[in-house]
Amino acid sequence: METKQLKRLPVGIQTFSNIVEDDMLYIDKTEYIWNMIHLSKYIFLSRPRRFGKSLLVSTLQAYFEGRKDLFKGLFIETVEKEWTEYPVLRFSMASGKHMEKDQLERYLLNILEENERRWGIISDSKDPNIRLKKLIFNAYHKTGKKVVILIDEYDAPLLDVVHEKETLPVLRNVMRNFYSPLKDCDPYLQFVFLTGITKFSQLSIFSELNNLKNISMRPDYAGVCGITEEEMLTQMSDYIDDFAEALQITREEAVEELKLQYDGYHFTWPSPDVFNPFSLLNAFQDHDYTNYWFSSGTPTYLIEMLRKFNVVPSRIGGAKVLASAFDAPTENMKSITPLLYQSGYVTIKDYNRATKLYTLDIPNNELRVGLMDSLLPNYVHEYYDEGGTTIGYMYEALLNEDLDEMFRLLQAYLLTVPYCDNANSEGHYQQMLYVIFSLFGRYVDVEVHTPTGRVDIVMKTAKALYLFELKLNKSAETAMKQIDLKDYASKFSLCGLPIVKVGINFDPDRRTIGDWKINPAE
Repeated sequence: METKQLKRLPVGIQTFSNIVEDDMLYIDKTEYIWNMIHLSKYIFLSRPRRFGKSLLVSTLQAYFEGRKDLFKGLFIETVEKEWTEYPVLRFSMASGKHMEKDQLERYLLNILEENERRWGIISDSKDPNIRLKKLIFNAYHKTGKKVVILIDEYDAPLLDVVHEKETLPVLRNVMRNFYSPLKDCDPYLQFVFLTGITKFSQLSIFSELNNLKNISMRPDYAGVCGITEEEMLTQMSDYIDDFAEALQITREEAVEELKLQYDGYHFTWPSPDVFNPFSLLNAFQDHDYTNYWFSSGTPTYLIEMLRKFNVVPSRIGGAKVLASAFDAPTENMKSITPLLYQSGYVTIKDYNRATKLYTLDIPNNELRVGLMDSLLPNYVHEYYDEGGTTIGYMYEALLNEDLDEMFRLLQAYLLTVPYCDNANSEGHYQQMLYVIFSLFGRYVDVEVHTPTGRVDIVMKTAKALYLFELKLNKSAETAMKQIDLKDYASKFSLCGLPIVKVGINFDPDRRTIGDWKINPAE
């Protein structure tokens, strides 16, 4: 059978012109662009990292530069008739991370100078805001056209210090000062577009831009970044077939596995299913289900904020909240929920119109496994590498339905882990097991309510449903008796899987499992 020639996938490519000129695959987002530029003069969009924001900015740049040749065959070619060329000033704040005040100001001057060189403008001002104002004014008078300003990752200099009370206000003032001319320059501006991960309040950053239109949660822009399920099934159909053939599975199986691993993002409700584009493109290229998004780096600010708000792993997802609880300005947040949502670690899974409550949860397996892997060092410290290997062996034992071997491995491993302040707490061990079981990529939940009480941990595999009761400094027999006495299993009798009851006792002095008892599947 003749193999169909597929276009090269633009993995890591964020420049629209490069994708088109090199004949790579491009998912057409130009209808969103057309609607955007006719919606408002000032637009803000928040999306997680590696979700295609920079490519969207690059596409906008090509459009406003009048590069009609790049849009052949795309939606916007069918509606745009004039193709006016505007002066475009593009600023990326992506490299402005981990900087102190003076460094950040020099960085701003540097990216201003890059734009000045493009327009043959010379300026020696040391104040970024004055320099930006002159740049806009001169670009307008040199071309006779209003100026387009595109700002990518506007919040990058602030994210890594969002947990630092002293540093954040200082850098926030630097950025507010830089953006301040945008209001005064309104007569000279054609369009202003800003992207970022988080939502800092307009009062603190864009104090003058009270007409900034935030499209982040508008249903008509739900698919502006990322790859929707419909786009994957249509524009990437041949890549699905190629993926399935390489892994020797059916097309239906490939779609289902890709959905479980990379799908599940909803930035409003209702919303189409949205895939993480970075992970999906890499998966198609490598014919693999690797956790690409997390392997590209877990932001340190996230781990720091989880610690600051004392968030236990099992409480990261599953919350029902009002929109104000997760769409709040980042610097004013009273919980970590806004940061988790805006950074893409939880997403909207449902909405009750009557109560106006949104259900937030971890989007997919890639996020759940990657997030728990990042949190594992909180429980095993510098023994993380050994822990990862042990967890691999534990998962193998679980697949073989050998729970005795799984617990023997964990028991021996925990004996090697140094003292932990919380090791005398049953909750510590509950959260540790939650993290480990989540790394298996299986469904797991804690404190699951039944008519007679709460099951400490419930885990579901393809072969069985496991009910875990944990005790501290008692006995596994005591734990098992509680499962039977309270008849926890009856709640799950219709789950369609054999039910395995497991009692575990932890020894706080030895900081490991003391004993365990397993009642075979019922």
